[in-house]
Amino acid sequence: MTNTINLFGYSISNQGVLKDVVHALKTMDTSQKPFYMACVNPHSIVTAKKDPVFRKSLKTANLLIPDGIGIVWSSRFLNIPLEEKVAGSDFFSVFNKLAAQKTNLKYFFLGSNEVVLNLIRQRMARDFPSIDLCGTYSPPYKDEFDDGDNIKMVEAVNKAKPDVLWVGMTAPKQEKWIYVNHHQLDVPFIGAIGAVFDFFAGTKKRPSEFWIRIGLEWMPRFLKEPGRLWERNLKSSPIYIMWIIREKLRRSIQQGVQ
Repeated sequence: MTNTINLFGYSISNQGVLKDVVHALKTMDTSQKPFYMACVNPHSIVTAKKDPVFRKSLKTANLLIPDGIGIVWSSRFLNIPLEEKVAGSDFFSVFNKLAAQKTNLKYFFLGSNEVVLNLIRQRMARDFPSIDLCGTYSPPYKDEFDDGDNIKMVEAVNKAKPDVLWVGMTAPKQEKWIYVNHHQLDVPFIGAIGAVFDFFAGTKKRPSEFWIRIGLEWMPRFLKEPGRLWERNLKSSPIYIMWIIREKLRRSIQQGVQ
């Protein structure tokens, strides 16, 4: 895929959600290796700076979508404007609509808990009956998985033989798990979508279109879950802003020298 921008060494898609999904569906039909999609936002870029496995996972993704208005704003500030923000929820929604038109496509959901997974099964059967939900798996709740955990998850996925594997374990755990285990997975497409599991199941509500449209989707989520999201919004965001300003100055000096 050539329509990308380079931001801090990450190749971020700049073609919009529809083209992203079409590209993913076409590539997964022809590639011999799993096509891996991940989301990137300011917090993930800051976190990846000190986490080499997470950093490698993002840099090796076949499709890295700009799931954060901060990424879009900073791209414009650096004069490499992104076409639009592509939230994981939007990618998942468009993917489902196009996937439903294909024949016998099979999904597997890996992550979250049995309550959420059961609600996902119900909604998939109701809204997308043409898509075969061939399996789900709720991994143990822990900071890091051991080899035994990984073997069980990989075996569960491969036994079901899905075409599409959705992973929802929150970042950076999900991206790191995919990076470590993707070579053992016999699946054409892998998507790391985190909180989308909860949004789709209805256990959490995505902020309204108003907040999304004005670029403040993060605010209602932060107010509802300050304990979980404080580091992302109050620690990572200022660091990212400082990096962007420094990058702007570096590029300006470089252009002046040329």
